[in-house]
Amino acid sequence: MLGITGPPGAGKSTLATALVQQAGAVMVGMDGFHLADAELDRLGRRDRKGAPDTFDAAGFVALLRRVRAGEDVYAPVFRRELELAEAGAQAVPGDAPLVVVEGSYLLCDGGFSRVRELLTECWYVELDPVVRLDRLVARHVEHGRTPTQALAWASGTDEWNAVLVASTRRRADLVVRAR
Repeated sequence: MLGITGPPGAGKSTLATALVQQAGAVMVGMDGFHLADAELDRLGRRDRKGAPDTFDAAGFVALLRRVRAGEDVYAPVFRRELELAEAGAQAVPGDAPLVVVEGSYLLCDGGFSRVRELLTECWYVELDPVVRLDRLVARHVEHGRTPTQALAWASGTDEWNAVLVASTRRRADLVVRAR
């Protein structure tokens, strides 16, 4: 299992998708483990959606353990256009030659601390911070936020998460500089 990690907007999904297409691999995305908006509202965390405690980290680790054990599993997939996860949307055959695991918190402590031991390698994707911010704002606008809302989210919640993820860079096996 190959992990692809990095801050929001760095290009993790782009790299992971390219690897999946070129290597005939299967992808498991951490974003499929986002808590539902109703649960985030109940917990008072919706204004920080994307922060580590807005995911089912234990469920993510449990699924990765099953994948590592060679079980056939079905992983959830995050549908960005709907802002929600769809359960059982990605088949992950137990005999897949390569599983690409994509997500920001693969090298983090806390609930995600068990992820690293399940990965064969983990690559960290980094991008010039100005370019990354511009791409994040554009992505948020594309998915329905106003430019002002998008900039506030990207420079607030997303940036806090980026700083946290950047602190894990040294744990990566390889640093990939995106363009």
